[in-house]
Amino acid sequence: MVFEFPQIIKDDVAVALQEDLGGELRCENDITANLIDKDATARAHIITREAGILCGQQWASEAFYACDSAVQLQWHKEDGDVLLPSDRLLSISGNARAILTAERTALNFLQFLSATATTTHRYAQFLSDVKTQLLDTRKTLPRYRQAQKYAVVCGGGTNHRIGLYDAFLIKENHIKACGSIQKAVEKARTMAPDKPIEVEVESLDELNQAISASVDIVMLDNFNNEQILQAVACADGRCKLEVSGNIVEERLRELAQTGVDFVSSGALTKHVNALDLSLLIE
Repeated sequence: MVFEFPQIIKDDVAVALQEDLGGELRCENDITANLIDKDATARAHIITREAGILCGQQWASEAFYACDSAVQLQWHKEDGDVLLPSDRLLSISGNARAILTAERTALNFLQFLSATATTTHRYAQFLSDVKTQLLDTRKTLPRYRQAQKYAVVCGGGTNHRIGLYDAFLIKENHIKACGSIQKAVEKARTMAPDKPIEVEVESLDELNQAISASVDIVMLDNFNNEQILQAVACADGRCKLEVSGNIVEERLRELAQTGVDFVSSGALTKHVNALDLSLLIE
């Protein structure tokens, strides 16, 4: 799997390295690495100490190349691959100083993005044999929206809208400010007729208003299972239905069995634990 925005990767990695190197991308600023002879070479490996799903190899590669363009990298796993404890992910050969300067930045990206992919994979397993799709949200770490959205796909999830520009999501405060669901939807359709329109509702009455406005998707916010079943019957295929709010793993199968089209969860990108990875020099 390949992330198709190379400039984002370069920018992400440059900012991370600059943070480590005193505000400028000068590897000479790594005073600890300077203890090593400048011409010394080394061979190292990145391994995982726990199971998970790999994501972030392009960011890790860029971190090493940014510190030494001549470094040699051999990936043993690809983004989206299942990892088992002690698996070797990457072998690195090159200047010893550069490898150690890039080490933490490379691992940070790998651990963080693999954590997102791993959490997504765990959730997606509950929906693997049903039509209901698992969606992410905009609850991502600032600066890393595209990276985490990519990690969700690596883990088997599906991206919701990327940001505030590619789809309408009309929520409670938008409805109040516009005057009604109908008015908000009419304005959206006039402004950008090619953009999908989704409305978040908190009751069956609001659901009926959204259906009457011919929206594409209705988000059922914090509905219990009985209310969701009523909503599915009410919609009767006239729009797609998404469930959001209080989405925990134990509830996913129940939600899928109601017949909704989507389940979205912010946990995929914000309730994650870094994968335990290590870089070891031979």
